[in-house]
Amino acid sequence: MINHVHDLASVREATDRLLDSLSRIDNAAAAEASRLPGWTRGHVLAHLSRNADALVNVLRGEPMYASGEARDADIARDAVRSLDAHLDDLRDSAARFDAQAALPADWERTVELRNGVTDRAARVPFRRLVEVELHHVDLGLGYELEHLSPAFTERETEFLAQRFEGRPDVPPTLVVTDAGQWRTGGTEGPATTVSGAPADVLGWLSGRRDGAALKAEGGPLPKLPPL
Repeated sequence: MINHVHDLASVREATDRLLDSLSRIDNAAAAEASRLPGWTRGHVLAHLSRNADALVNVLRGEPMYASGEARDADIARDAVRSLDAHLDDLRDSAARFDAQAALPADWERTVELRNGVTDRAARVPFRRLVEVELHHVDLGLGYELEHLSPAFTERETEFLAQRFEGRPDVPPTLVVTDAGQWRTGGTEGPATTVSGAPADVLGWLSGRRDGAALKAEGGPLPKLPPL
């Protein structure tokens, strides 16, 4: 069950963890490569700040980004800033998101995100939580998928399985961890069962691990398209 108030509190906690990790690095480390191809840590931090503002737009019923090109340009522009500038921006943009989410609103309404994707307003805080938590991992500062809470890992695994559900370019798949199981992919033919530790399954579904630690039965490990 989605509880946006609980998720907003989780976003604040996750943001504090991120800021605490960043307090241990310097400008040189902020400019180093992240785990995301082609992005420095500065790119990741710039994206996180601009994503907070973009979700403010979503909650206001405005376009998430002016355009895909504008989104990319903003990230490239802000990526090279000093660590202090990133920290200020992360705090300020997080506060703007929190303030917008605190306004009286119909949380059951439908909102539009990027590329025509729609969702319930109540799920926007969880979407922000996903951004903060997974990109914290992407920074390569010692915060790993194994450090994510079991509740978050289970919810995000279910969410990602739903994103691939019904897609003909993904073989029928049964995803199994000790937290549960989820069907995803196409519906034609027997399913391949993919099982493993929750963090390894989440890493595979989110494109952050290659699945080498997983066990596939009934067929080869499915190749997942980019999210």
